[in-house]
This record gives sequence, structure tokens and C-alpha cells, in this order.
Amino acid sequence: MQPHELITALASRRLVAIVRGSDPQAALDTVLALVRNGIDLVEVSLSGAHALDVIAKARAALGPEALLGAGTVLTADDARNAAEAGATYAVTPAVTEAVSASRSLGLPVLAGALTPTEVVGALREGATAVKLFPAGPGGAALLRALRAPFPLVPFVPVGGIDAAAAREYLAAGALAVGVGGPLVGRAADGDPTGLADRATAFRALAEEAS
Repeated sequence: MQPHELITALASRRLVAIVRGSDPQAALDTVLALVRNGIDLVEVSLSGAHALDVIAKARAALGPEALLGAGTVLTADDARNAAEAGATYAVTPAVTEAVSASRSLGLPVLAGALTPTEVVGALREGATAVKLFPAGPGGAALLRALRAPFPLVPFVPVGGIDAAAAREYLAAGALAVGVGGPLVGRAADGDPTGLADRATAFRALAEEAS
């Protein structure tokens, strides 16, 4: 995936689903269920159990064109392992060596940043977009404040984002939002109750913002 392709995907979907679970089979089933329910831009966090296996199996099931990324990429080894497993983009929680390592492997990067200094650092390291993280404490006001000096930076808020917050961030100029628990629930831990309904609701929310 080229950087412009990730930007295009973020701009059209407006939503990244974040899957992190303790049950690898349930996490895989969750990824596949999300895609079946129309949420096809998915990040599998490396902090989940056997996440690399989940990515590899999801890639095999979904094919080469699937918009499947690896999250919580912290090191150069993480980046390399994610690429080998089949991730086509990387997501980091901070500006670490993983940003430049991912870019050297051909993976576009959503690099985590919270302050103006960190935003500049993420861009300097080659980030395709900035993952505003943790977005929850600052709310949409933080995004608006950062967009004033960085009007051309594509921001993707992540962290503590429910449906109401997602609407606020998208209205405040976020390119997309990353949503974990409020969308996925406990599906990646083995309890998929309500996943399809939540996916439908979040997909509708994202479509409204497009």
C-alpha cells in the first residue's frame, strides 16, 4: 500500500476498527465479521494474543487487497514482523523507531502524537497521517487547536472514542477516527454479542460524515 492509498482509504471510510483480544480465533473471527459488515479498514493490535498469526490468517482469508494493518507497532522488529505477517500499514502509539522502520519496509504509518512537538516529529519521521493519541482527554477541542497550526495534517483521533465522540471529531476536521471497544466490544475475547449491530451503527455514522 502506498501512502496516498492509505489517505484515500481513511478519507472514504472515515473509520478504522481496532481489534485487540485475548482469544486469537475470536480476534480473527472479529476481523472477518467487521469486513462482512462493511467495516473493511481494520487494525489488529500487536498487544493482542498471537496478533501476528491473526494478521496472517486474516490476510489469507481476505486476500491481498484487504485494508489490514498492524497496531501498537513499537520497534523495528515489530514493523518487520507485521509486514511479514501481511499487514499493509502500521499504527504506532508514539513517535518511535517503528515509524521510520515501517516506511523503509514500504508500510504507510499512522504515527501516534499528542503535542505540537510530537506532530512535527511524526511528520519528520515520515508518518502518512497522525494518530492523535490518547485523544479522549483533550476531546474535539484538542483536535481543533492542533489543526490551527497544522491545517494540512491528516489527523486520526484514537482512544476513548464512542459514537458521540466520533461524530464530534469528524465534525471538527478529523480525516477518520479509530474505534476499539465501543465498536468491537468483547468480540475479540470470545463474546460477539451485538457486534453486527454496533458495526451497522458505526458504519452509518461514518457514511453520514463522508
